[in-house]
Amino acid sequence: MHASMRKRQSYAMQSSTFLSRHGSRDMDSSLLKPKFHLDLWVSFTIQNWLLDFGRPIVMIILPLEWFPLNRPSAGDYFHMAYNIITPFLLLKLIERSPKTLPHVAVYLCIITFVMGASIHLVGDSINHRLLLSGYQLHLSVRENPIIKNLQPASLIDSFELLYYYDEKLGHSMWYVPFFLILFLYFTGCFTHIKEEKRMPLAAWFLLAPSAVYYWYLITEGQIFILFIFTFFAMTATVMHQKRKGFVPDSNGLFLLYSFSIALGLVSIWVACLWSDQVLRKKYRGVIYIPEPWAFYTLHIRDKGASA
Repeated sequence: MHASMRKRQSYAMQSSTFLSRHGSRDMDSSLLKPKFHLDLWVSFTIQNWLLDFGRPIVMIILPLEWFPLNRPSAGDYFHMAYNIITPFLLLKLIERSPKTLPHVAVYLCIITFVMGASIHLVGDSINHRLLLSGYQLHLSVRENPIIKNLQPASLIDSFELLYYYDEKLGHSMWYVPFFLILFLYFTGCFTHIKEEKRMPLAAWFLLAPSAVYYWYLITEGQIFILFIFTFFAMTATVMHQKRKGFVPDSNGLFLLYSFSIALGLVSIWVACLWSDQVLRKKYRGVIYIPEPWAFYTLHIRDKGASA
């Protein structure tokens, strides 16, 4: 009897400690029974693959030639839908966090994300029209045959500015808040109920498509440094919480495993293209991670056209 009472008191003290450290708003739903947010993760996976990763496929099925080149294409409308649905899903994800997160930081992240994704939408739309005209993504702006002979020469500077907005500024304003929100959410995905330290079967089925999408973001967005920093921060958080007796719940494990597999896929991608001298000429930085679209224009599109 006394042993049972002591056990209940100990559990209550652990619950109180978790609440004080994590700022939980709902002990019954968030602390005692952490649930896998299947509806949100399925929505993320479907819209990521359909509206972002799937846009090139849409443009193959509904090619640019079917639309006026001075008007949005089917892929552009898919991108617009992504810019609306993704921030909504991120907000819903934050709402379900057991940890009370700083509202100002979340709102600023969402606003910046929408601005960055919209900037990238414009640049990406024009970029695909340039591809239709023979633009080579594995070459720099000034090295492209359709660009380097433009007159007046100041037009080349304008295209370089467009490239900067698309590939640099747009990607930074898009991906930095995106990964920051995921990390903030991850910091609340911990529980002291060790029986919950596993993922449901549905989560395992979503793991592969989720990891492949992160691989696509890393390679196409050239954001490996941001990704690896987020991954290390997540790993450090796990180690820190483990010392306190807390473990990741199913949602935290899903994010952590997705990032881990994505890192492995990036390693395989780089290893396969390690000796490609043409791509190495364009991606001259310390970290060599070529873009899939650059690989496509170099090794697939042009060879297919010549065949």
